Amino acid sequence: MKKLMLIGMVIALSGCSVFDKLVYRIDVPQGNYLEQRDVNQLRVGMTKEQVAYVLGVPVAENAFDNDTWYYVFNMESGTNNDYRRSVTLTFDDGKLANYQGDFDRPENFDTPLDQ
Repeated sequence: MKKLMLIGMVIALSGCSVFDKLVYRIDVPQGNYLEQRDVNQLRVGMTKEQVAYVLGVPVAENAFDNDTWYYVFNMESGTNNDYRRSVTLTFDDGKLANYQGDFDRPENFDTPLDQ
């Protein structure tokens, strides 16, 4: 009887992986969701307030370097199609000086707003 129960438990537990694709799993978004059209609005020389208006404020602040802002978006998909994008903005004297990120660099980034 014990052997029969053990075999039954092994079969039942191995069957869980068969049903894994039938279980609905939710998408878990975290961070700042950005699109290319948002990033395209960035220009060198923008103030921190202007950047925050365009992209929003970063989710996490760096306590050691207030002149570098990190925008990170992570989507853990229930279908294992994970998605991650990040943008790093560097400020010099309160003005936007540099852009790095997973999005294309804005065409007019090097043209200040006042020109």
